[in-house]
Amino acid sequence: MATSQKRLALAIIDFLSNSLKDGTVSSEDTESIEIAKSCIADTFHVDPSDEAALKDAIGDQSLLSIYGVYEKLKGKNSTAPMPGASGTKASTSTPKPSGPTPTSPEAESFKSQGNAAMQQKDYQKAIDLYTKAINLSPTNPIYLSNRAAAYSASHRHTEACADAELAVSADPKYTKAWSRLGLARFVLGDAKGSMEAYQKGIEYEGSGGSEAMKKGYKTAKEKVEEEEKEAASSGIERDATSPTRGAGGAGAGAGAGGMPDLAGLASMLGGGGGGGGGGMPDFSAMMNNPMFASMAQNLMSNPDALQGLMNNPRLRELAQNMGGGGGGGMPDIGALMSDPSLREM
Repeated sequence: MATSQKRLALAIIDFLSNSLKDGTVSSEDTESIEIAKSCIADTFHVDPSDEAALKDAIGDQSLLSIYGVYEKLKGKNSTAPMPGASGTKASTSTPKPSGPTPTSPEAESFKSQGNAAMQQKDYQKAIDLYTKAINLSPTNPIYLSNRAAAYSASHRHTEACADAELAVSADPKYTKAWSRLGLARFVLGDAKGSMEAYQKGIEYEGSGGSEAMKKGYKTAKEKVEEEEKEAASSGIERDATSPTRGAGGAGAGAGAGGMPDLAGLASMLGGGGGGGGGGMPDFSAMMNNPMFASMAQNLMSNPDALQGLMNNPRLRELAQNMGGGGGGGMPDIGALMSDPSLREM
């Protein structure tokens, strides 16, 4: 029999046991549950008392919490309609559980012990203790959020993200979970998702949000803007390095769609028409220069500016020095960009 099947059998037995402990199943059904556990154990040849085997089967999770993540990722909600949903139409947003499950003194004790372990930086112990609390109260947002913090401290950010998402689904007003979701998403490279999580946290906190939440939002937003700028710069570089060449020289104004003919500019700087040894300049290097990139952006947004660029006497002088066939090659970009007659273009 496959090992995965035995692990699932152990996870089911664990789920049945926890259902008795947390009151999901009435004590009147104890005998039926015990018979079911015994039948599963005998059929799949597993030993429910083997704690090592059980931990290997479900790790720090429980079958219920694992299934909760599955439901969330699949966009399904079998317990309650989503806010804003009307009729029978299902919402496609994050599913919301029916609400936090009731807590118990035993679960609270595990949470307190987990908090103490966190203070001692014993993160694995904290995870184990929070898991015990979650097993007793699977959708308690505090327990889930605390375990998310322990996962993050252990650099297990995928698990932290899953717990934080379950926590905000159980109780969106528990703002610590939004903060922990923002952190986990940011570390996982989802800056936009991180920004959205912090924004939700600020909204639920009210009064403009706490300083910590606002700082997280600002950091995520700056990262999103940085990525957008990088994407824009990549787009400009692809345009600048296009293999299409302009047919004319200084008189070329614009290409198809009103875009400036940068190939004409390349030809003016010594590529194509000069027949000399300079060849086509390295546009990749040029676009890495911030001043040149700014100038190129200006040309892309204002095709009429290209004609003024072509009439600039300093640029014409450089073109004559490079394009005369003498093998002058590409000028020093740093010197070119520091020239006061070109900086303002």
